[in-house]
Amino acid sequence: MEENKAFADKFGYTFPLLCDTDKTVGTLYGAADSDFPARISYVIDENGKITHTLAKVDVKSHTDEVLAMLS
Repeated sequence: MEENKAFADKFGYTFPLLCDTDKTVGTLYGAADSDFPARISYVIDENGKITHTLAKVDVKSHTDEVLAMLS
């Protein structure tokens, strides 16, 4: 939890990051089925519905890709 907070502080995030230490949420979303969690992004709308799933994340272009979906 401390590492997540330091990461969020470093990049100026104004929202908390999930600390899923027991892999409960990761398992539900299919991102923690093995010893190495997958990097998967879900875009969730204001009603709580998943509108997009990005199972392959390229960290260099990911932000632009997600922002394009939201506009």
